[in-house]
Amino acid sequence: MKRAVRSLFALVPLIGAVGLVGPGSPAAGAAPASSPAAATSTGSELFVSETNCVPTGNGSAQSPFCTISAAAAVAQPGQTVLVQPGLYPESVAFTRSGTEAAPITFRAVNTGNGVVRAGRYGVDTATGSVFTLRQVHDIVVEGFAIYGRSEVPVVVDNSSRITIDGTSITQGSTPLIKVTGGSQDVTISRNFLHSPGTTGLVVEAGSTGTRVVANQIPNGSIELTNAPGSIVTNNTVQAGCGPGIWVAASSNTTITNNIVKPLPDQSLCAPIAKIAIVVSPAPDPATVAHHNLIDPTTGWAPYRWGATTYRTVGDFQAATGQGASDIAADPLLDVRFEDRGYIALKQSSPAIDSADAYARGVPATDLMGNAHSDDPTWANTGTGNGYHDRGAVERVGPTSTRLEPLHRTIGAGPLDTTLRGSISSQWTTDGPIGAYVYKFDDSPLWRGVSSLNVNHRFRRAGTACAQLNASLTGFRSSAGTSYPTCVVLGAHYTAMAPTRVLDTRSAVGVTTSTPVPPKSEVVVPVQSIGGVPAADISAVVLNVTATQPTAAGFLSVFPDGTSAPTASNVNFVAKETVPNLVTVPMSNGKIRIRNGSGGTVHVIADLQGWYGEAGDGFATETLKRVLDTRTGDGALAPNGTLTLNLDRKVSPGATAVVLNVTVTAPQTNGVLKVFPYGSPVPNASNLNFVPGQTIPNLVIVPVKDLKANIHNQSSGSVHVIADLAGYFGTDGQLSYVPNGPSRIADTRDATGLPNRGGAKPLQAWETVNVSPNVDDLACCVTAAAVVANLTVTEPTTSGFLIGHPGAEARPSVSNLNFVAGETSSNLAIVGTRGGLSLYNSSSGTAHAIVDQAGIFIHPQY
Repeated sequence: MKRAVRSLFALVPLIGAVGLVGPGSPAAGAAPASSPAAATSTGSELFVSETNCVPTGNGSAQSPFCTISAAAAVAQPGQTVLVQPGLYPESVAFTRSGTEAAPITFRAVNTGNGVVRAGRYGVDTATGSVFTLRQVHDIVVEGFAIYGRSEVPVVVDNSSRITIDGTSITQGSTPLIKVTGGSQDVTISRNFLHSPGTTGLVVEAGSTGTRVVANQIPNGSIELTNAPGSIVTNNTVQAGCGPGIWVAASSNTTITNNIVKPLPDQSLCAPIAKIAIVVSPAPDPATVAHHNLIDPTTGWAPYRWGATTYRTVGDFQAATGQGASDIAADPLLDVRFEDRGYIALKQSSPAIDSADAYARGVPATDLMGNAHSDDPTWANTGTGNGYHDRGAVERVGPTSTRLEPLHRTIGAGPLDTTLRGSISSQWTTDGPIGAYVYKFDDSPLWRGVSSLNVNHRFRRAGTACAQLNASLTGFRSSAGTSYPTCVVLGAHYTAMAPTRVLDTRSAVGVTTSTPVPPKSEVVVPVQSIGGVPAADISAVVLNVTATQPTAAGFLSVFPDGTSAPTASNVNFVAKETVPNLVTVPMSNGKIRIRNGSGGTVHVIADLQGWYGEAGDGFATETLKRVLDTRTGDGALAPNGTLTLNLDRKVSPGATAVVLNVTVTAPQTNGVLKVFPYGSPVPNASNLNFVPGQTIPNLVIVPVKDLKANIHNQSSGSVHVIADLAGYFGTDGQLSYVPNGPSRIADTRDATGLPNRGGAKPLQAWETVNVSPNVDDLACCVTAAAVVANLTVTEPTTSGFLIGHPGAEARPSVSNLNFVAGETSSNLAIVGTRGGLSLYNSSSGTAHAIVDQAGIFIHPQY
């Protein structure tokens, strides 16, 4: 098994070597640098992001709109527009409608440390109302921090089934929200309306079925005029210069569970009737008021009902039969002004656990999104479960958050993950409390949920992280907790018939047929494989061949967009043709191959397969011989094909096998091709050889009926050896993590070998142990196998290099053959139980280099 000896050493880069950046060869078929955006996204979600938008975006997660108006112009029924934190100084006219079963939702995704601000905040050149909904229906607008101008900030005009929810509105003309033009079934809920001395909300004549629920107004009022069928429930109003709730000529109106507290300082107000709630003229019998909490401490009258003003709640109850369960007391409010402020209840507020749970329009959750909570220190005097609070905010007891770390989803694909958590209260509740926002690190975009049980498929293997924020205030304040959580994900392998993607000799993959210049790079585009886009491909497997080199050197294969690594993949000397299997991560749909020599070289690359969500897991095997023509039926004949039957050597579920294939004693120049059983002989090759040479190469080949074919394309016979290193299949448990290329061991400078006493070659028959690199991955990952390029250089005698799991007995077969004075390399996939052990099976010394291309891991659930 002797290789032809060459007089020149191939060059292997030292880890500290400096590579000069040379001109890259152009790539054929590369996509334009920029192109018009695709049609508007048709998914259930559209995205708007001030900081991550694309000017010609289509609203997808990969190409968000820059403005709310752009989304409003195209949104379809059933779609949700998720607006990311940022400043949107625009006037938005909502002109498209949803349906009753499928409204259009515009949702601000506030994160606690990031707020969605719309309107006049800082520089704002827009004019008019911030949000206008005119002659539309079935639209939901929620969560925005709105800053008004001289016009009414939010206008709902001649529209139906509109919901304005969870916003905060600051400044602007009076009122802050106006419902007008005969609008029907409009819901104004859970908003914080703050502009001192102005009316927070006006519902004008002709509007019907308006629901005013769980809003808070720290200095203003709610006014309804000729708005029959209205519901005014669970609001908290600190009245400014006038009544807190004013209902005029609005039949069949419900006024319940509200808190009205006149502001103590009325010195700036003109003389007015100081009344908390006004209903005039004489209301119809269907109009009711009860379970309201009115603060009498400023001397205001609690009610004017028709033409009569009642100075006490008792007087009102006795005269009208209304006001059942009303309370006259200080509600003990705690006002907090922020971007999206709120008014909390202080401990021992009479509003606690005293509301009517059966009142019309009672919300399931409060202003913060929390369910009703039972304060154990307070008597339950309300109806129903007895512990609904009056006003817009429930008092919530001590809580605890339980978060499961991001983990792979059981029973799903290798890149599928689950993020799950819950917030629990020490108090009894009638539903969930708290809210969450989250984003995954393969997207800058946030999403929000009230119940955290989220599944997400990452696009690529590696360290996968999520950022989770939790809040008990609906992210109306910066108070909350941030939880970063990560998991390491591996990909599965899809084997394919070899496909030539680069041949500089014949302008395949490039525009010229010239060799790659010294210290230069060629770019290989891999935009998609079998319809799978590059963004969903974790790594590709290529058989890379250097041919016709004019000087000794090496090729380095690495992802485009990254720096050239110190690791090498193919080592060669002048006039030599050398192949090697390469596993290289994907970054942007392009692969770079760098000529690290001082001469020119032609490069060939044959695509063998790829790692991603689809495909099969890996099962490692201790290297074992499954074919040796020297001890079987004799050499493979010229242009002959043999069938390798792996039945009972691998699992019946195997779809592809990993073989270390070695050619020895060839009579003439030629190539060896390994391909699926029953398939035609491909153009692509796996091994190139010259007379008398011994040369190995790792091969990953699909199998059919557990068989593969090996073809000798030469005019002479050749012996073939195949050693099984593992297989991919339906029962494969390991998945691939592309954390390379990186040099993890080099005896020339003692890299990765701290206990050997410095830089020195492997001694005769010496074994060293190398640890795979996992430092660049998330915590607590163990490599079950390593994918590494093994290189021997400066050997003083012929021999073999054997890689095997450190905790297992050394096999009798090798990964790499070498002869004195020659540099040789070969890719290996080796189990790492007990580390990676390297054994110099020779009577001389040799330097060894290990360049890691990735690891295999067990599933992390």
